[in-house]
Amino acid sequence: MSSQVFYRKWRPQTLAEVVGQQHITQTLLNALSSNRVSHAYLFCGPRGTGKTSTGRILAKAVNCLTNGQGEPCNTCAMCRAINEGSAVDFIEIDAASNTGVDDIRNLREKVNYAPNQARYKVYIIDEVHMLSTSASNALLKTLEEPPPTVIFVLATTEAHKVLPTIQSRCQRFDFHRLPLADITAKLTSICQKEGIKIEPEALRLVAKSATGSLRDAENLLEQLTTYYGTEIGLHQAQAILGITGDWRAKEVIKHIANKDVSAGIATINDVNSDGLDLRQFIRELMEYLRGVLLIKTGADQALDFTTEEIAELKDLATKASLPQILTAVKLFGELESGFNSYSTLPLELALVDSILTEKEVTTLPTPKVEEALPPLVAAAEPTVTPPPPQPEEAKAKPKKRAAKPEAVEAKAEVTTPLAEAGVSEEAKAEVTTPPAKAEPVESKADVTTPPSPPSSEIERISANWKQIIEQAPEDTRRTPAIAILRSAGIRVVSLDGDTVVLSFKYAYHKEQIEKPENQQTAEKILGHFLGHPCHIRCVYEPEANHLLKAALNMGAQIVDTEEK
Repeated sequence: MSSQVFYRKWRPQTLAEVVGQQHITQTLLNALSSNRVSHAYLFCGPRGTGKTSTGRILAKAVNCLTNGQGEPCNTCAMCRAINEGSAVDFIEIDAASNTGVDDIRNLREKVNYAPNQARYKVYIIDEVHMLSTSASNALLKTLEEPPPTVIFVLATTEAHKVLPTIQSRCQRFDFHRLPLADITAKLTSICQKEGIKIEPEALRLVAKSATGSLRDAENLLEQLTTYYGTEIGLHQAQAILGITGDWRAKEVIKHIANKDVSAGIATINDVNSDGLDLRQFIRELMEYLRGVLLIKTGADQALDFTTEEIAELKDLATKASLPQILTAVKLFGELESGFNSYSTLPLELALVDSILTEKEVTTLPTPKVEEALPPLVAAAEPTVTPPPPQPEEAKAKPKKRAAKPEAVEAKAEVTTPLAEAGVSEEAKAEVTTPPAKAEPVESKADVTTPPSPPSSEIERISANWKQIIEQAPEDTRRTPAIAILRSAGIRVVSLDGDTVVLSFKYAYHKEQIEKPENQQTAEKILGHFLGHPCHIRCVYEPEANHLLKAALNMGAQIVDTEEK
């Protein structure tokens, strides 16, 4: 006697046995009991959620010789024929291999024939979205007005690809991914009937790895029993599923909380040296980071870990701050979605960026006139009308201020004796009308003059640094270079022709970007933004010089740099 795989052997035979789709099974039971079965159904949903099985059960229910208005009996001749696949009035078509219009025309011809044995001819068209446009259009009229003894059940995993004209002719049912508890209960029932002894944590891990698909979970369980027999432990399930279960995933979170860069990088390199799959390690790290995030936000009731793991994560949550965890989740989450490298560099950069505080993230803002020269701006705003004690002194003092503008306090000192002296209005007017070139307002106009073209280009690169990274060419977005440029402590300090000079606060980032392949990629990214090829020169500046920054804000330019 040939054996059957689990998902076929334990396929549901009644609507009550369909797992996790009560909103659909109850509707179909009501339709059967009231004799209001539709001529066409569209079953949509992810794989392994019971679409085809529900269609088979519906075919048995409408043709059951015992009942016909409820659950199938599975004992009459029609029910057994459909279960065995020998019923001539039950036709299951794979649309993926019958996509042409000729296949649908052949179906349309056979539809008009009356059933041979059953009350209804039931057509299940699986993966109906694979039909060509012409084949779908050929099905429309038959689907809308089929013979009274024909029922269509269309199943698809991609409902958005089904023509709206087909959807409008069917009753649509959306199958959902199965909850973890429902999958675990079903697997437990199968294990009891098959005599399989499996640890509860291993069973939960199998159910979780299936991501809502009962068929996938049953296949994984059968794979475990084929390899390990009828006694299965947690470590065996982890091994067959490719899950490392490595304690170092939690160690990395601990190093992030303690801001220990060297220990974190050493842990990542130990994982790589042991030959573990870095992509799987990132997935497990993300699971633990999510757990710590839920604990920090008070949503720990949603955790799906063992009691020991929850205790460890709560201990980590007390050591880490919420901003740290949020930053780590974002950075490692980006790696999880696009990691395709065997290098540990992206993980190391994400670790370093997670440990850096917000104060250490340095960006070069666009210089503001008010911040660059506050004395001149302040001196231009007040209106002062100082009368001189003597006409000769009154003429001399404005010339002195015109040559070298002073602050507001200096003007106030001059104003006092002039205000106290009773001079004529003509003398006041003479003092308050200095030459045009010495007016403070003119100095302010000079300050707001646009900087020289090289300085403007530096400011443009600095102000749009985030856009430069986001708009990088497609072939550079999965490279270590883009991760380095996204790191903190990088500034654009000068532009010498086609050479962009970048300052690095951390020597590690400078060393990595100077590798030939990384430097070529970085030059390609900057050249894409500038619109012309460019070169990159790197300098190491462990501490930002506030005097240099102030000079740059006032319009100074760096003409030469010395590497340290």
